[in-house]
Amino acid sequence: MRAQSAGGQNVNKVSSAIHLRFDIGASSLPPFYKERLLSVSDQRISKEGVLIIKAQQHRTQERNRAAALERLRELIRSVSVVPKKRIATRPTVGSRKRRLESKDRRGRTKALRRSVDD
Repeated sequence: MRAQSAGGQNVNKVSSAIHLRFDIGASSLPPFYKERLLSVSDQRISKEGVLIIKAQQHRTQERNRAAALERLRELIRSVSVVPKKRIATRPTVGSRKRRLESKDRRGRTKALRRSVDD
């Protein structure tokens, strides 16, 4: 397929862009990876579960193919990392006290700016 980028007459002559189609459901990936890939909100993944990566940055088809495969590998690698669960914590008594004191100090400063009504 022809690339869309700038490149003069070479763009019109050479079909160097690559459309990499990867069917997630039919692949030999473990089920964990398939679930994670399908749950990613990526506009390159169609409703049928086909990932489409378009590579057209390089002048040769081989380099575009290698770039598309590397982007596929990177996406699969990113899904393999499970984010750590956040442990809910509570603010300390001292931090709560300091916060309330600073609010009180700020309120008193603003109260002094008000006009005095007699």
